[in-house]
Amino acid sequence: MTRTEAPTLIPGPLAAQEAGVAPATIRKWVQLGRLTPVGRAGRAQLFRLEDVFAAERTTRRSR
Repeated sequence: MTRTEAPTLIPGPLAAQEAGVAPATIRKWVQLGRLTPVGRAGRAQLFRLEDVFAAERTTRRSR
């Protein structure tokens, strides 16, 4: 039996840094429905890094 790793959750500002965009861009993607937070840590929204990269790819393709 293999152990599955839980996805690493990161806050919006770190997600923005990893994707090479401004934190406001992460917030905009959430407003537009391109990215969905999967949790919270206090007031901070948490995201899966793979979801952030998928939203970035989708945005890049639609330009």
